[in-house]
Amino acid sequence: MKKTRKESTITTEPVRRLSPWRVSLAILIVAGLISGCIFAAQNWQVLTNQNGPTAPWFASYVDVTATPTFAFEQLGTTKNRDVILSFVVARNASTCEPTWGTAYTMDQARGALDLDRRIARLRQQGSNIAISFGGQRNDELAVACKDTNELEAAYRAVIQRYQINTIDLDIEGDGLNNSEANNRRATAVAALQKDMRAQGNSLAVWATLPVAPTGLSEAGTDTVSILLSKGVDLAGVNAMTMDYGQSLPAGSTMASASQSALIQTHRQLGILYKKVNIQLSDRALWAKIGATPMIGQNDISNEIFTMNDAKDLNSFAQSQGIGRMSMWSANRDLTCGSNYINLQVVSSSCSGIDQQGKTFAEYLSSGFTGSMTKSAYKVTTTDPKASAKPTPDDPNTSPYQIWSDTGAYLEGTKVVWHHNVYKAKWWTQGDLPDSPVLQSWQTPWELIGPVLPGEKPIPQATLPAGTYAEWSGDASYNTGDRVLFNGVPYQAKWWNKGQSPAASTSNPTSSPWAPFTEAQLEQVQKQLQK
Repeated sequence: MKKTRKESTITTEPVRRLSPWRVSLAILIVAGLISGCIFAAQNWQVLTNQNGPTAPWFASYVDVTATPTFAFEQLGTTKNRDVILSFVVARNASTCEPTWGTAYTMDQARGALDLDRRIARLRQQGSNIAISFGGQRNDELAVACKDTNELEAAYRAVIQRYQINTIDLDIEGDGLNNSEANNRRATAVAALQKDMRAQGNSLAVWATLPVAPTGLSEAGTDTVSILLSKGVDLAGVNAMTMDYGQSLPAGSTMASASQSALIQTHRQLGILYKKVNIQLSDRALWAKIGATPMIGQNDISNEIFTMNDAKDLNSFAQSQGIGRMSMWSANRDLTCGSNYINLQVVSSSCSGIDQQGKTFAEYLSSGFTGSMTKSAYKVTTTDPKASAKPTPDDPNTSPYQIWSDTGAYLEGTKVVWHHNVYKAKWWTQGDLPDSPVLQSWQTPWELIGPVLPGEKPIPQATLPAGTYAEWSGDASYNTGDRVLFNGVPYQAKWWNKGQSPAASTSNPTSSPWAPFTEAQLEQVQKQLQK
């Protein structure tokens, strides 16, 4: 995500910690008065007693150190009031001291930014906060801090200072590709989470990672794998659906690319959990997925996340039941002012597009009515239903042919397998569509999405008479020859004579004929329209 850095001189001051006894004493002494520490402590006590069902939640990122300062405390009067404050990073490349963007220690932020009081004001209005560690710029704590115990203490100091039960690990850049940092981070967070749970408190941990339309990178899946293997109970993986660069398919919208990224991340997450012997249903996995677009103009000039993209992404997210929606950032959720010569800019304080008086928050948050604090109390366990053998695919309710291990499938062919639709990326035979591979290049199949309720077999598309010659039992056909059979186009896989294309439906492997793929049909139809 795009971050703004602010420089200042840092002096080391001790981080204040609140024990339950001191909190109680403080409340008795200053009863009736409102202070940052009191509201933080009161909120903490409430959080430790919340239980019950949870719903998907929305919270915007807020860049704490960006200029001009964003008044996040005023979000408490709006519909979308929860925030994720970012970014806590190391003081410098060789320290375990947490700071806000290297610009302020925790105590300096209390004074210079009045941060503690503003958080208290937000909470006074019934809102919640999470803290994001890391980000693209500066040194993430796990990268700079070489001692695992000191790293755990640094995380703990921030959590206790702001009395939170949800943290966000924004892992990218050096933090993503550093295996030593990945192991330190996972070990420290796992120990901290275990200790907090032992004390009756909860700690939700979200891993925020960059994605492409093909899902998480190998470094991303490695990072999640290490977190899980070290015992971190992840609340979920939050996909940064932004800045796709060369991975953005031609003609794709930001919404469609983001949907593909989320589908693939969901697939990858299921495999990663199976590797640590945790079986989760599709629904449970979607609840562990988050999405964070960069609203408006992205860092890459040709990538603009529009209001329509926000509506489409929200609709998809609701249909799948993803657990979290965020955006980068609340600071940017408005049209740039008249002092901008060109609206299409990457700014830390406006979106770079004309929002027509609307906000991205209202579109992205629709249907996300839950609370991040309640979600923090969910503990990941195996879903007995997920380990059950899937019911067989029904040809009467499948839009495409059901995959067969003896079938041969041309590029572009769609099949149904385990109630999902897949498309062949190249010719394939015998390759399971849901083979547990983490990276998309390792499989010839592309996951399109689930079979929808009420779907029926899609009739084979036809072409106008005369597009190709009608099949004849007396004619000989060479490889690549095309014919029409009852209006349906077929292509010969090898030389044949007297073998009807009708047999390709019941026995596609031994039949010399293959019906056209969607890609072939589209190509021919375009030619016919010229």
